[in-house]
Amino acid sequence: MSEIAGKLGGSKGTLWSYFPSKADLFAAMIDDATIEFRQQLNALLQVHEDVRSTLMRLCRHFVRRLTDPGAICLYRLIQGEGGRFPEIGPIFHERGPKNVRIIVAAYLDQCIADGTIRKVDTMVAANNLTALCMAGAYQKILLNMMDDAREEDIQADAENAVDIFIRAYGVDQDEVSGLS
Repeated sequence: MSEIAGKLGGSKGTLWSYFPSKADLFAAMIDDATIEFRQQLNALLQVHEDVRSTLMRLCRHFVRRLTDPGAICLYRLIQGEGGRFPEIGPIFHERGPKNVRIIVAAYLDQCIADGTIRKVDTMVAANNLTALCMAGAYQKILLNMMDDAREEDIQADAENAVDIFIRAYGVDQDEVSGLS
Protein backbone atom coordinates (compact mmCIF):
# COMPACT_ATOMS: atom_id res chain seq x y z
CA MET A 1 0.00 0.00 0.00
CA SER A 2 2.90 2.34 0.74
CA GLU A 3 4.33 1.72 -2.73
CA ILE A 4 0.97 2.38 -4.39
CA ALA A 5 0.41 5.54 -2.34
CA GLY A 6 3.92 6.72 -3.26
CA LYS A 7 3.33 6.20 -6.97
CA LEU A 8 -0.07 7.88 -6.89
CA GLY A 9 1.05 10.73 -4.68
CA GLY A 10 -1.53 10.07 -1.96
CA SER A 11 -1.38 8.56 1.48
CA LYS A 12 -1.92 5.04 2.73
CA GLY A 13 -4.80 6.37 4.85
CA THR A 14 -6.57 7.64 1.75
CA LEU A 15 -6.07 4.30 -0.01
CA TRP A 16 -7.36 2.39 3.02
CA SER A 17 -10.48 4.59 3.04
CA TYR A 18 -11.25 3.47 -0.52
CA PHE A 19 -10.04 -0.11 -0.15
CA PRO A 20 -10.45 -1.61 3.31
CA SER A 21 -8.29 -4.61 2.39
CA LYS A 22 -5.69 -5.73 -0.11
CA ALA A 23 -8.31 -8.09 -1.54
CA ASP A 24 -10.63 -5.13 -2.23
CA LEU A 25 -7.79 -3.24 -3.90
CA PHE A 26 -6.91 -6.29 -6.02
CA ALA A 27 -10.57 -6.73 -7.00
CA ALA A 28 -10.76 -3.09 -8.12
CA MET A 29 -7.56 -3.53 -10.11
CA ILE A 30 -8.94 -6.63 -11.85
CA ASP A 31 -12.24 -4.88 -12.57
CA ASP A 32 -10.34 -1.99 -14.10
CA ALA A 33 -8.16 -4.32 -16.17
CA THR A 34 -11.04 -6.44 -17.47
CA ILE A 35 -14.00 -4.11 -18.01
CA GLU A 36 -12.80 -2.88 -21.41
CA PHE A 37 -11.97 -6.42 -22.50
CA ARG A 38 -15.46 -7.65 -21.58
CA GLN A 39 -16.98 -4.75 -23.52
CA GLN A 40 -14.85 -5.64 -26.53
CA LEU A 41 -15.95 -9.29 -26.36
CA ASN A 42 -19.61 -8.27 -26.20
CA ALA A 43 -19.13 -6.01 -29.23
CA LEU A 44 -17.35 -8.77 -31.18
CA LEU A 45 -20.22 -11.16 -30.55
CA GLN A 46 -22.88 -8.67 -31.66
CA VAL A 47 -21.70 -8.78 -35.28
CA HIS A 48 -24.01 -11.11 -37.17
CA GLU A 49 -21.92 -13.52 -39.19
CA ASP A 50 -21.77 -17.28 -39.39
CA VAL A 51 -20.67 -19.09 -36.22
CA ARG A 52 -17.20 -19.99 -37.50
CA SER A 53 -16.37 -16.40 -38.51
CA THR A 54 -17.67 -15.00 -35.24
CA LEU A 55 -15.77 -17.56 -33.17
CA MET A 56 -12.60 -16.93 -35.18
CA ARG A 57 -12.84 -13.21 -34.48
CA LEU A 58 -13.53 -13.92 -30.80
CA CYS A 59 -10.69 -16.43 -30.44
CA ARG A 60 -8.13 -14.22 -32.20
CA HIS A 61 -9.04 -11.37 -29.87
CA PHE A 62 -8.94 -13.67 -26.83
CA VAL A 63 -5.56 -15.22 -27.67
CA ARG A 64 -4.15 -11.77 -28.44
CA ARG A 65 -5.30 -10.56 -25.02
CA LEU A 66 -4.05 -13.68 -23.21
CA THR A 67 -0.59 -13.35 -24.73
CA ASP A 68 -0.30 -9.62 -24.05
CA PRO A 69 2.73 -8.99 -21.79
CA GLY A 70 0.52 -7.28 -19.18
CA ALA A 71 -1.83 -10.27 -19.03
CA ILE A 72 1.10 -12.67 -18.71
CA CYS A 73 2.54 -10.54 -15.91
CA LEU A 74 -0.81 -10.49 -14.10
CA TYR A 75 -1.20 -14.28 -14.37
CA ARG A 76 2.33 -14.80 -13.04
CA LEU A 77 1.62 -12.41 -10.18
CA ILE A 78 -1.52 -14.33 -9.24
CA GLN A 79 0.33 -17.63 -9.40
CA GLY A 80 3.29 -16.30 -7.45
CA GLU A 81 1.30 -14.60 -4.70
CA GLY A 82 -1.49 -17.18 -4.46
CA GLY A 83 0.21 -19.02 -1.62
CA ARG A 84 0.57 -15.89 0.51
CA PHE A 85 -2.77 -14.38 -0.51
CA PRO A 86 -5.09 -17.28 -1.39
CA GLU A 87 -8.03 -14.93 -1.96
CA ILE A 88 -6.52 -13.43 -5.13
CA GLY A 89 -7.10 -16.54 -7.27
CA PRO A 90 -10.85 -16.66 -6.62
CA ILE A 91 -11.14 -12.87 -7.01
CA PHE A 92 -9.39 -13.04 -10.38
CA HIS A 93 -11.49 -16.00 -11.49
CA GLU A 94 -14.80 -14.33 -10.59
CA ARG A 95 -13.93 -11.04 -12.27
CA GLY A 96 -11.94 -12.32 -15.25
CA PRO A 97 -12.24 -15.86 -16.64
CA LYS A 98 -15.73 -16.53 -15.28
CA ASN A 99 -17.09 -13.32 -16.82
CA VAL A 100 -15.51 -14.18 -20.16
CA ARG A 101 -17.19 -17.60 -20.08
CA ILE A 102 -20.54 -16.00 -19.21
CA ILE A 103 -20.25 -13.67 -22.22
CA VAL A 104 -19.28 -16.54 -24.55
CA ALA A 105 -22.03 -18.78 -23.12
CA ALA A 106 -24.64 -16.09 -23.81
CA TYR A 107 -23.51 -16.01 -27.44
CA LEU A 108 -23.61 -19.81 -27.60
CA ASP A 109 -27.16 -19.74 -26.20
CA GLN A 110 -28.09 -17.58 -29.21
CA CYS A 111 -26.38 -20.08 -31.50
CA ILE A 112 -28.43 -22.91 -30.02
CA ALA A 113 -31.61 -20.88 -30.52
CA ASP A 114 -30.55 -20.26 -34.15
CA GLY A 115 -29.81 -23.96 -34.64
CA THR A 116 -26.15 -23.36 -35.48
CA ILE A 117 -24.73 -25.44 -32.63
CA ARG A 118 -26.08 -28.46 -30.77
CA LYS A 119 -27.99 -28.10 -27.51
CA VAL A 120 -25.32 -28.26 -24.83
CA ASP A 121 -24.42 -26.75 -21.49
CA THR A 122 -23.08 -23.47 -22.85
CA MET A 123 -20.97 -22.71 -19.77
CA VAL A 124 -19.12 -26.00 -20.31
CA ALA A 125 -18.80 -25.26 -24.03
CA ALA A 126 -17.50 -21.75 -23.31
CA ASN A 127 -14.99 -23.20 -20.86
CA ASN A 128 -13.83 -25.68 -23.49
CA LEU A 129 -13.45 -22.97 -26.12
CA THR A 130 -11.42 -20.70 -23.86
CA ALA A 131 -9.27 -23.63 -22.74
CA LEU A 132 -8.56 -24.50 -26.38
CA CYS A 133 -7.44 -20.91 -26.95
CA MET A 134 -4.97 -21.25 -24.09
CA ALA A 135 -3.33 -24.42 -25.40
CA GLY A 136 -0.79 -22.91 -27.79
CA ALA A 137 1.23 -19.72 -27.62
CA TYR A 138 -0.17 -18.75 -24.23
CA GLN A 139 1.18 -21.94 -22.63
CA LYS A 140 4.51 -21.57 -24.40
CA ILE A 141 4.88 -18.00 -23.13
CA LEU A 142 4.02 -19.03 -19.57
CA LEU A 143 6.64 -21.79 -19.77
CA ASN A 144 9.23 -19.40 -21.23
CA MET A 145 9.38 -21.38 -24.45
CA MET A 146 8.71 -18.21 -26.45
CA ASP A 147 8.82 -14.52 -25.64
CA ASP A 148 5.66 -13.32 -27.35
CA ALA A 149 3.00 -14.43 -29.78
CA ARG A 150 3.33 -13.45 -33.40
CA GLU A 151 0.21 -12.76 -35.41
CA GLU A 152 0.59 -16.13 -37.17
CA ASP A 153 0.70 -17.87 -33.75
CA ILE A 154 -2.50 -16.10 -32.71
CA GLN A 155 -4.19 -17.04 -36.00
CA ALA A 156 -3.08 -20.68 -35.72
CA ASP A 157 -4.29 -20.95 -32.11
CA ALA A 158 -7.66 -19.42 -33.03
CA GLU A 159 -8.09 -21.73 -36.03
CA ASN A 160 -7.21 -24.77 -33.93
CA ALA A 161 -9.65 -23.80 -31.18
CA VAL A 162 -12.51 -23.05 -33.56
CA ASP A 163 -11.95 -26.18 -35.68
CA ILE A 164 -12.07 -28.44 -32.62
CA PHE A 165 -15.00 -26.52 -31.14
CA ILE A 166 -17.06 -26.74 -34.34
CA ARG A 167 -16.33 -30.47 -34.63
CA ALA A 168 -17.46 -31.00 -31.05
CA TYR A 169 -20.46 -28.66 -30.92
CA GLY A 170 -21.43 -27.81 -34.47
CA VAL A 171 -24.66 -28.97 -35.99
CA ASP A 172 -24.22 -31.70 -38.58
CA GLN A 173 -25.55 -30.54 -41.95
CA ASP A 174 -27.85 -33.60 -42.02
CA GLU A 175 -29.39 -32.39 -38.74
CA VAL A 176 -29.95 -28.93 -40.20
CA SER A 177 -31.73 -30.31 -43.25
CA GLY A 178 -33.74 -32.80 -41.17
CA LEU A 179 -32.16 -35.90 -42.72
CA SER A 180 -30.68 -37.36 -39.52
